[in-house]
Amino acid sequence: MFSIWDTNKDYRLLVASKARDLFERTIETGSFKGHWNKKMVRELSRNMINDFQVLSYSYLEPEDMAKSGEIEELTKKGNDIIKYLGGDDWNHIFLNQATKEDKEKVEEGVAKVKFFLRTILGLKDRLKLGPIADPIIGIDIVTGEVMSVTKHPDADNLLITNVNINNQAIKVVTNDLEVKDGNRVGISMLPPATFQGITSEGMFLGAGEGILKDVQGELGQIPKGIPIESLNETRNLIEGFLK
Repeated sequence: MFSIWDTNKDYRLLVASKARDLFERTIETGSFKGHWNKKMVRELSRNMINDFQVLSYSYLEPEDMAKSGEIEELTKKGNDIIKYLGGDDWNHIFLNQATKEDKEKVEEGVAKVKFFLRTILGLKDRLKLGPIADPIIGIDIVTGEVMSVTKHPDADNLLITNVNINNQAIKVVTNDLEVKDGNRVGISMLPPATFQGITSEGMFLGAGEGILKDVQGELGQIPKGIPIESLNETRNLIEGFLK
């Protein structure tokens, strides 16, 4: 029996659209200093709304959406936003210009912008995966390697990790006190969350007690052979983000 893909309920579009909302709120806070073209960034972001509306009511198969003009436009606008933020090094520029008093706020803002850009620029590849009606398809889930571990300055039950995901290093806060340098981990690239002043750019996958520490797969790519139950918390958090 032939069925039409309900694009209005595609988690990839829902998460990307919500990420755009988060991005717009973030750039309006005024925490980013320096010379960047806020007017053009705001305009490009708002012009994305129409692209999402067209896609949401297109009822195209995901693979066909990936080839659509709207996806090409969203990708182009995402890359143009990077240019108007200050170029490929935009995040380091903002962090270097932050005052001591504003550093935590700027770090959180930068993490939210990175989440938005990753979501938009990865949308085409996620759509190519086909008709998948699962919240986890709305974000990237990647393999990483823990490079360093430090104690949280204000929470004895938390650790701060720097994780290599191949093309970049990210910060992940965890309550698994057994995590060590060299652990191979799975990471859900969820919307950033702040834990007592420290922003986490993702969440480690876990099953049972503790996180997975011997994950197979290439760095920055989808983990291989992970337990299905390790994705449950990710599903719940994505559903919460969309409410």
